[in-house]
Amino acid sequence: MADMRSFREAVAAWAAGGPGDAARELAAGLPVRAAVLLEGPSDAAAVGALAASRGRNLEAEGVCVLSMGGAMNVGRFARLLGPSGLGLRLTGLCDEAERRFYARGLERAGAAQQAFFVCAADLEDELIRALGVARVAELIGAEGDLRALRTFLRQPAQQGRPSQQQLRRFLGTKKGRKIHYGRVLVDALGPDRVPAPLDGLLASV
Repeated sequence: MADMRSFREAVAAWAAGGPGDAARELAAGLPVRAAVLLEGPSDAAAVGALAASRGRNLEAEGVCVLSMGGAMNVGRFARLLGPSGLGLRLTGLCDEAERRFYARGLERAGAAQQAFFVCAADLEDELIRALGVARVAELIGAEGDLRALRTFLRQPAQQGRPSQQQLRRFLGTKKGRKIHYGRVLVDALGPDRVPAPLDGLLASV
């Protein structure tokens, strides 16, 4: 039976240079209507958590949330999935530093008119600002990572840095931590505190 996970795996293989037959067949069988192009798995975790908090099942709605393994891959994914490929509606979320990759990739795929959403630094930074440094520190403690955070903050490289930058860096210091806290931080948001790029992305699909 076709499912969105199989479709994501088929698209990833296709983008890596494999044949596209499996992705085409799965897209027709699901069916898929839209693709959300994200830089990495922590972004996908955050999008999934926000959708769940709002009672939405994106897979059931025909929305495929894709982690591309970096913003520079957006052109390849857009070409395969957009107007010149499977004909899906495209959107995505990126950091300000990667805006140009998204704009160029969508333009070359014939999807320049399709909107994507930009975080000032990255999504973790948006979430920390939305929640506040004190609340994020509380959540880190509640997740059992307070000792690790204190050890990290004692490092010479962290001295003198703003607290928000320290927390943002901490979330990226261990494999899987950004993914875990992508869900934790989103789950802690009040309805009126969702960062605009993330809120806009979900509203667009």
